[in-house]
Amino acid sequence: MPQAPPRPRGAFARFLRRQHGGHRFRRLIWWGHAVGGPSHRHAAAQVGGPLRSTARLSPEAALAHWHSSTEGLTEAQAQRVRRRVGPNQVGTEGPLPWPQHLWQAYRSPFSLLLTALAAISWLTQDLRSAIVILAMVALATGMRFVQERRSSHAADALKAMVSSQASVLRPGQTAQEAPMARLVPGDVVLLSAGDMVPSDARVLTAKDLFVNQAAMTGESLPVEKQARALETVTDPLAADNLVFMGTNVVSGSATVLVVATGSLTFFGALAGHAASTERVPTQFEAGINQVSRLLLRLMAVMVPLVLLFNGWGHGNWLEAFLFALSVAVGLTPEMLPMIVTSTLAKGAVAMAKRQVIVKRLDAIQNLGAMDVLCTDKTGTLTQDHIALSHAIDAWGRPDDGPLRWAWLNSQHQTGLKNPMDRALLARGDLASACGGWTKLDEVPFDFQRRRMSVVLQPPAAEAAARLVCKGAVEEVLACCQAVVAREGQGETAQPLTPERLAEIRATAARLSAEGLRVVAVAWREVPPQAAYHVTDETALTLAGFVAFLDPPKDSTAPALQALAAHGVTVKVLTGDSDAVTRQVCQQVGLPVTGLLLGAQVAALDDTALQAAVQEANVFARLAPQDKERIVKALRAQGHVVGFMGDGINDAPALHAADVGISVDSGVDIAKEVADIILLEKSLLVLDAGVVEGRKTFANMLKYIKMAVSSNFGNVLSVLAASLLLPFLPMLPMHLLVQNLLYDFSQAAVPFDRVDADLLDRPQRWNPDELGRFMLTFGPISSIFDLATFALMWWGYGAQTVAQQTLFQSGWFVESLLTQTLVVHLIRSPRLPFIGSRAAPALLATTGALAVLALWLPQGPLAPWLKLQPLPASYFTLLPVLLLGYMAGVQWAKRAWVRRHGWQ
Repeated sequence: MPQAPPRPRGAFARFLRRQHGGHRFRRLIWWGHAVGGPSHRHAAAQVGGPLRSTARLSPEAALAHWHSSTEGLTEAQAQRVRRRVGPNQVGTEGPLPWPQHLWQAYRSPFSLLLTALAAISWLTQDLRSAIVILAMVALATGMRFVQERRSSHAADALKAMVSSQASVLRPGQTAQEAPMARLVPGDVVLLSAGDMVPSDARVLTAKDLFVNQAAMTGESLPVEKQARALETVTDPLAADNLVFMGTNVVSGSATVLVVATGSLTFFGALAGHAASTERVPTQFEAGINQVSRLLLRLMAVMVPLVLLFNGWGHGNWLEAFLFALSVAVGLTPEMLPMIVTSTLAKGAVAMAKRQVIVKRLDAIQNLGAMDVLCTDKTGTLTQDHIALSHAIDAWGRPDDGPLRWAWLNSQHQTGLKNPMDRALLARGDLASACGGWTKLDEVPFDFQRRRMSVVLQPPAAEAAARLVCKGAVEEVLACCQAVVAREGQGETAQPLTPERLAEIRATAARLSAEGLRVVAVAWREVPPQAAYHVTDETALTLAGFVAFLDPPKDSTAPALQALAAHGVTVKVLTGDSDAVTRQVCQQVGLPVTGLLLGAQVAALDDTALQAAVQEANVFARLAPQDKERIVKALRAQGHVVGFMGDGINDAPALHAADVGISVDSGVDIAKEVADIILLEKSLLVLDAGVVEGRKTFANMLKYIKMAVSSNFGNVLSVLAASLLLPFLPMLPMHLLVQNLLYDFSQAAVPFDRVDADLLDRPQRWNPDELGRFMLTFGPISSIFDLATFALMWWGYGAQTVAQQTLFQSGWFVESLLTQTLVVHLIRSPRLPFIGSRAAPALLATTGALAVLALWLPQGPLAPWLKLQPLPASYFTLLPVLLLGYMAGVQWAKRAWVRRHGWQ
């Protein structure tokens, strides 16, 4: 049975996560490619026609069919086509029209419940309650709409900063980088290793082109693509002259003709078919839903009890019903969606100021929860400014021969040029010394062989062609059977005996121990043939080594210390040698507690690997699948894992991590797979992002804790009052006004400060703990509510229906003030206002709420709200109740922190 493809990423994946759920779509693709299932056939039927017909044409005929040329479309032609077909995006990825967005902001269950309550109030001639309720609906909807609209614009602007580009040809111009969204059918695009394929396209020319299309077909190995025309095409996905949007180039190069864009691509067609599938929530959304279900279960128990107690006790079932509905509204955290959205968006904007771009908002939670960071070495621990150090022969003597062969290899290879290639090509003097060579073919680099070869014709036409190979030391040595040796002024090839091999390895080891990156260079004469392959990399003669220097960054050591102080363990995952990696770790102050090589990782089964990754913190000579297995093993041990990488070989691990982190200079596939993009490749920048992510998560958790504890306490008080009082403790309108004002005061929670000690350790989403938190802190407010009941009942004689307004006014004020205090009491484990002070915005909103609570019963709106002025003596006793409440919550906080800690 075929293996299920990985979860799609990028623009299309963001669409899936937002609209339909990535896991459900992954199953959809699996069935499609496994047996030609419904979704596969559906997509093929929608977009297969143009692709099939173009695949059967020769490259020249395909260009003519799409009114293009080998130099591509002119800009004017492209604009005309773009006006007709639209941007190269999945259609539903764009922002919603504002009327539709406004409707979505309104149609929450809470708003619908409030609207129904307003209608009932209007039908029962209670116009005041109807107005208050509708004001709540308008305020909640308006705040959510404005915040989400602003958040959406901010997120789009941030994503645009790291949007993928395509190299497009225009007549009379060199290739230009353009956003993928601007591509149109007929454009001619250049592809090379590391590029994302920007659309469904026909291959025009290809050189050793291998494409990873696992996200489309589930094939675990890259597929070779060619330019030849096909006689018959039944399944476009199986055609070897077509490439598809969302796949990526592993090696080689090509020019391709864009055939389909946006919703007319295979991805676009599958997205349209997926529109009817059930949305699967992310882990973060599942946690939010769990909190909502907790409150709904509480509502299902408490609201019927309130209805029954008040209906039987007071005899007015309509009033009891309205009151019960008001209690239901009070239990619902109707501002939760807005708080979550605005908190995440504010966090994303704040992180952008720290050079961290968040592509997926709910990744902020994982970044804050991250306790293990797996990172590559080059450019993260080191400066990523590789300089050519020197070249030596196999015995360590200075020799320019290996340098010349390495330069020829780098100059003529068409794959992704790495920093060592660029360092070689920067030697301008070698261009004249090595001129005149002609490329015949190449064998592209891959991460299994860890080497690449080019076949070159020397300047002298009668000379035999040379295959020049460079790569990792052991991988090149495995292909060698001779070594260049000097004899006087000349050179000879001597057999590579075990003794010579041991001496050569010792030479390479000495260079690695000095922290140099070592590349082996070898060659052999090859006979003329149509094409050359991996099997031709045999019987090579080792020319020697080229050494490169990549010094550690000055910021690495303090960054590692900062991450450790914030509870993040750093593990180094690299394809480089263990000797070089050890040296770099020593230079940056990272103790090596254990080291595993790629061969050892491959030899371990999953269970053994899970035990091994706990101890080891350095992994060297890794293949891409090794990195992916290490990340999965750490996750299986309960860690929240971040992976930082920027190369093609990092894509599987980026995908497997809880939070994938790349840099804006990374290859397209790494940036598309990643959840977070760093504008500066630095661990210090990442540490700042971790801290900002924890602030964001902490503020979001504050609101949820406040909501569940305060709402539960209010319901307990209402239930007790329903049993004890001959009248309602508050009118439905009072509860609704309270809820409206309380929600308004909490709108500033996203802008609140977070205690520094709460940022020192990873923060994880733990919805199960919220139930215990609610049961611990909710009843404390109920105790002081009951004390207020006693004060109003016995202290002020509010014991009859005629005096209920006085009673209700007294509890209205005390309840609002305790709800104001709970914001400051629960936002931090420290003493409020002294040990930890809220941000000015939150102080302002809660201060305004406290003033309103005191003013409403005394002011001109009191009769309209069915409140009355309270006696002066009440305001002398009220501080005693509030101080008692603060002391009770502080005592409970200490006990909670001792037992559970504080998140």
